[in-house]
Amino acid sequence: MQASPKKILVIGPAWVGDMVMAQTLFTCMKTQDPACEIHVLAPGWSQPLLDRMPEVSEGMVLPVGHKEVSLMTRMKIGRSLRKDNYDQAILLPNSWKSALIPWFAKIPLRTGWVGEQRYGLLNDVRKLDKTQYPLMIERFMALGLPAKETLNKPYPKPKLCVTEDNIHKAQEKYGLQRDKPVLALCPGAEFGPAKRWPEEYYAVVAQEKLAQGYDVYLFGSPKDQPVAAAIQGLTQQRCVDLTGKTSLAEAIDLIATASIVVSNDSGLMHIAAAMQRPTVVIYGSSSPKFTPPLHDEVRVTRLGIECSPCFQRTCPLHHLKCLKDLKPQMVLDAMAELGH
Repeated sequence: MQASPKKILVIGPAWVGDMVMAQTLFTCMKTQDPACEIHVLAPGWSQPLLDRMPEVSEGMVLPVGHKEVSLMTRMKIGRSLRKDNYDQAILLPNSWKSALIPWFAKIPLRTGWVGEQRYGLLNDVRKLDKTQYPLMIERFMALGLPAKETLNKPYPKPKLCVTEDNIHKAQEKYGLQRDKPVLALCPGAEFGPAKRWPEEYYAVVAQEKLAQGYDVYLFGSPKDQPVAAAIQGLTQQRCVDLTGKTSLAEAIDLIATASIVVSNDSGLMHIAAAMQRPTVVIYGSSSPKFTPPLHDEVRVTRLGIECSPCFQRTCPLHHLKCLKDLKPQMVLDAMAELGH
């Protein structure tokens, strides 16, 4: 009698970029055991990403906010999952509350880093050596291997799958043509202003490419609309402002049409890299040493001044030199290196 495929429940991360990078774990798991079923429990916004990851058998919505404990809800979800007979749970968040659902579900093997003292809730507890695993993807992938097993290089890279039909529908909805090269600008950063390159610099880049015959699309969430409006004002409304208008699914499908992307260190940057788009990334308060864009056609622009990376949401020294002193010509030069 043939054994049933191994079923694994992954508790997914709470940020767009982290979820994109989690695909490296899913790929590793499928490489080890092609028949395994990977189910991912994650916030509702992440479903368009999971739908575009062929390694994931099922994406399930976690109806609990990022900072909510909601003990009774987690208990109810965990108990409802007992019937699915998962063989293992892998927890990507390090929080105590993220370990509750697998414990309530009585999943026999529950794997994760120590995090917030999760002994008892986890029974395959790993102690993280940050020098051994400096990259976030290494910390994700290591949880998919038996303890102390070594990761094999080269590492897989995220690769989101889109369809021409979905691309065409998104283009049609927003009245977009395909007769010009497209520059996609992602000028926002959910984390905070210390990751945001000045909008007037984005406008300089947009003006340059508009003059060269490019269409320029602006992507972002509703929070990024003031930044996009400023860019539009500086470019005589010549960009296509999609901030706060597209769904995440539509943004993914439209970024797939970009000839080149310029982005802050953000979730959309990771999406662009996972779409294999030539991408220029601007780093201010953060560092590419932990969560770099995972694509070969990428240029990183950063100054590396003495106070960066500080990993703060706002500049603690109130000067933002790491971004203000990174002039548009540096980004234009990086774009030229990528053939644009």
